[in-house]
Amino acid sequence: METSELVRAVFMKYFTYILKSTYRGQFYIGSTQNLKARIIKHNSGQNKSTKEGIPWVLVYHEEYETRSDAYRREKEIKSKKSRKYIENLLNS
Repeated sequence: METSELVRAVFMKYFTYILKSTYRGQFYIGSTQNLKARIIKHNSGQNKSTKEGIPWVLVYHEEYETRSDAYRREKEIKSKKSRKYIENLLNS
């Protein structure tokens, strides 16, 4: 493995995540490379989609090696349009 591949394999992880609003009880699905920073951004009101649901807590995440894989999984979960599907993920 080349050095650049090793660095990417060790440090460059991507995540698909689900947040839950403790205020509204709704879920938000997203993907990111920096999970901690993204949650902070959601809870600071900087994201139009989540501003009204503050505070948000991380309830689920999956780790991927590529951004495209994380984004693909985000779209897959969103395409289900099902709270029950999300709750099943949380309970698995």
